[in-house]
Amino acid sequence: MRLILSLCNNWEDYGGKAQYIRWGQEAGLDLTSEDDFFSDPTIKSYYKAFVKAVLTRTNTITNEAYKDDPTILAWELINEPRCHSDPSGDTLQAWIEEMASYVKSIDPVHLLEIGVEGFYGPSTPELLHVNPDAYSGTVGTDFIRNHRALGIDLASVHIYSDTCPFARLPHSVEDSHLQFVNTWMQQHIDDSANLLGMPILIGEFGVSLKDGRFGHEFREGFMETVYRIFSTSWKSGVIGGGCLVWQLFPDSAEHMDDGYAVIFAKSPSTLDVLANHSRTLEC
Repeated sequence: MRLILSLCNNWEDYGGKAQYIRWGQEAGLDLTSEDDFFSDPTIKSYYKAFVKAVLTRTNTITNEAYKDDPTILAWELINEPRCHSDPSGDTLQAWIEEMASYVKSIDPVHLLEIGVEGFYGPSTPELLHVNPDAYSGTVGTDFIRNHRALGIDLASVHIYSDTCPFARLPHSVEDSHLQFVNTWMQQHIDDSANLLGMPILIGEFGVSLKDGRFGHEFREGFMETVYRIFSTSWKSGVIGGGCLVWQLFPDSAEHMDDGYAVIFAKSPSTLDVLANHSRTLEC
């Protein structure tokens, strides 16, 4: 088992970029938006200080610095970054380039990925139609441009068909979701191989059972579709990488379930889906 360690969160869970803004405001900085996280020099220095502390921390079990620990597969700059104040993508791109360079200056060995959701942006207007909706192309991320930053080793994309506009329509059917998954995955797989020349990581994918719109049977069909598309590409030698379902839980952690939790004790058939995919990759 290997770890992909995310260095920050766009969302407020576990503090996220909002916490950096609060620290800055408490220190007297004139910050008006959470997006200042990506541009304010002092806030960026806070982030760098945290990165340095984590990467150089000594593991008390192995006595190895994290930057030398083979248990860590890759670093992630920030989970699902968005910068609404600059839909051109320039602000976030500059941040990615700066922070990728900084991480690599401390740890040139481990892989590095961004953590973006995979939305296409202004650099590829011909691909904007692939996004889940028009709004996705205006949140400051740009899949192709972002991953061309020096130091980025893995492309990342997330898959949540249940949050797409069509998922909220009364006539939404399973085929609509699975068609989106197929188009979304195949486009990113092709672009990672042909335009970026790097492996792709399906960093998150899942379906929420929280509001009752979807059940275990649909979620397992969704997962099987993701695994099938990935495995077909993987077997043909087009890409490497992997698929990480969001999220696996033991019984004792059910209070943290955001609707996407897969609890094996309650979903043995879902465990079979994951196990079959694992066996496929071993062949």
